[in-house]
Parts: sequence; C-alpha cells; structure tokens
Amino acid sequence: MGILELLLGLKPNIKRLEARGDVRGLTKALKYRRDASVRAEAARILGVLKDGRAVDPLIYALKDRDRSVRFKAAESLGKIGDAKAVEKLAEALTDKDWYVRLHAATALGDLQDKRAVVPLIQALKDEEKAVREWAAQALGDIGDSRAVDPLNAVLTDREVSVREIAAEALAKIKAKT
Repeated sequence: MGILELLLGLKPNIKRLEARGDVRGLTKALKYRRDASVRAEAARILGVLKDGRAVDPLIYALKDRDRSVRFKAAESLGKIGDAKAVEKLAEALTDKDWYVRLHAATALGDLQDKRAVVPLIQALKDEEKAVREWAAQALGDIGDSRAVDPLNAVLTDREVSVREIAAEALAKIKAKT
C-alpha cells in the first residue's frame, strides 16, 4: 500500500500485497477503516506469512470493532507463534463474541506458553461449548499440571464433546509429566 493510496483513503489491493509478501502494506491495511473485510483479509494473510513484524499490529487488531478482524488477528497470532501475544490473547478469551474467544484459545494452545494456563482454565467455564472444547485442547497442548484438577472437573460437563476433549487433554498432560 503506497503513501498516495493511504493519503487518498483508497482501498488497499490485498491480492497484490499478498503476492508481494508486503508485510508493511498489509499491516497498514489492518487500519483501513472503510471495509472490515479488507482488515480481516490482511490479518489472515499476515498469519500465512508468519512475519514477526506483524505481531504488534495484529495485537492492536484484537480490539477492532469487527469480530471477523478480531478472530483473524487471534488466529494469525497463533500461527506466527510470538510469545509477546500471550497476554493480549488471554484478554481476548473474554471478548463479547464467542468465535473470537474460540480463536484466542486456539492461538494460546498453538503458542504453548504456560502464562496462558490460568486464563484458559477460566475459559473452561465459558457459556459456549466450542470455547470450552478449545480451552481444554489448548491446556492439553501446553501440558501444565495446574490444569489437571480443572480438567477433571470438566469431565462432568453437560456436553459429551467437551468431556471427551478434557479426557484427551488429561492424557496429554499425564504423558508430558
């Protein structure tokens, strides 16, 4: 995205930025206020590129007004794998939109950072089944023994799939310790 496009408020050419691997242009596209689909697609592509320069702009995008931008930012932060994102992804576990919370849990599982254990344990109590499932999965991926008792408690969840994933997570933790 060139200076002229930015100054004139022209819509970024996301396909061109992707083809060039233009991380700088894509991070600028994350700020294009006129079209959330542009911001969401920029966030998605930044995850594919896995460039550490995108971490701070993606963290900022976790607070975007549009849910698709927020969940794509969370997803991409997990793909990039920079531990700098853990705290803000943990905050995203309380987002008003369950789909954002789900992607934050998934990203934290990808990062496998022990700082995420306590927020993920809290997410085991989420109202949405999918968030509870992915929080349990993430805790199993991290493999921290602090999750054992909370995961044992989830074995009585009203949803069979949540119970099954919690059991798998417990087995993963046991194998790691």
